[in-house]
Amino acid sequence: MRMYNSSVDALFTGAQLEFTAAAIAARVRSGALSPIDAVEGALSRISERDPELEAFVAVRGEQARAEAVALAGRPGLSALPLAGVPIAIKDNIPMVGHPLGNGSMDIAAELSTEDHPVLDRLRRAGAVPVGLTRLSELCVWPSTDSHESIVRNPWNPERSAGGSSGGSGVSVAAGMVPVSHGSDCLGSIRIPAATCGLVGIKPGSGLVPRELGENWFGMAENGPLTTTVQDAALLLSVMADRPELAELADPGRLRIAVAVGSPSPMTPVDRHWREGVERAARVLGTAGHTVTTAKLPYPLNPMPLVARWTAGTAAYAEGLDHSLLQARTRTHAAVGRAMHRHVKSHHVDRLETAMRGFFKDFDVVLTPTLARPPMQAHRWSKRSWASNVMVAARFAPFTPVWNLVGWPAATVPAGMHPESGTPLGVQIVAPAGGEARILALAAQLEALQPWPRVAVG
Repeated sequence: MRMYNSSVDALFTGAQLEFTAAAIAARVRSGALSPIDAVEGALSRISERDPELEAFVAVRGEQARAEAVALAGRPGLSALPLAGVPIAIKDNIPMVGHPLGNGSMDIAAELSTEDHPVLDRLRRAGAVPVGLTRLSELCVWPSTDSHESIVRNPWNPERSAGGSSGGSGVSVAAGMVPVSHGSDCLGSIRIPAATCGLVGIKPGSGLVPRELGENWFGMAENGPLTTTVQDAALLLSVMADRPELAELADPGRLRIAVAVGSPSPMTPVDRHWREGVERAARVLGTAGHTVTTAKLPYPLNPMPLVARWTAGTAAYAEGLDHSLLQARTRTHAAVGRAMHRHVKSHHVDRLETAMRGFFKDFDVVLTPTLARPPMQAHRWSKRSWASNVMVAARFAPFTPVWNLVGWPAATVPAGMHPESGTPLGVQIVAPAGGEARILALAAQLEALQPWPRVAVG
């Protein structure tokens, strides 16, 4: 048996600049690092950090080791964009040999016999899945907890890591893996990325395969959570099978709108989140962009969003044993069955028309990713449906609208909240097809205003 080479431990301390997918893959391709050691390093970090943070629902120790050994002997290793990169996968897409959990106690009885297309692309590119990450039940809630676990924020374990891709965010922010897969139907990539100080991008409709079972009326997308913009671009390029997306370009001079106002008068914005966006805007202004304060044409009627959120849950819950669902999710699904008739395409058409009118004058818009710090790390799954809905509405009002229209949106770190001790984030949005522009601007902001990569030293 090949022994783990402890000399590579420095790669996995979390504080090293080289702890990125791009750097690991480059070293594996060059022969400086074995994929076996890359995977062992990640498994060691998971063993050390996960008992406190509970990011993983399953760790694929022996399977990942076997895959790393096979990868080491694979022809063409030197050409793989993700050669030997350990990656975490959100437990809501099929993975061969594992049941599909979806954050529920009603776990699929059968083992998956095929990988999801996105996972298949990641494997073909050389990535090695080391574990499946926890999520809120059926991807519904903006905190990740259940009867058995609370996924904790590595910056402040007394705070939630967000959701629904909370385990994915923590796995990266705590330095257990360099990158993770997530999914986003109302902000489920961007919320945990923002609370955990990561880059997270929700691609626009049609770029990355969905096939998420219930697609939430076309709102759900797969995407990456990473510590750097370069890694986000690299992972997105593989997920989309669009290699050119990995090449970060100069953004040029953009017309940037800064919209820090809340989408709803019922959801005030914490001043530190607002100021984080304003600081980022000033930095980009000094780089030569035209920066203008603006007001987005958010929909006044929340019904289209509420209808899709609840009716999407009802569709997801069909065929499941409702007695095994959390009480908040059962109620949400029941509301959704009544709300389904309010899911109308013309609501989205009107919103997209209004947004297209707004973007005639702008190339991108910056908003806070969230309206306030993450909630306390409690068992929200045991609290009432009403309290969960209220917390969700006040916590994450900025993300869902871009799922409704199907446009790309990303979050990047924007400082630290002085009271909660958790990161701030700025959301960057562009019209359909604008992923490369978002990534280019995010990379420029990262160069001008660097952020700490992970929450462990």
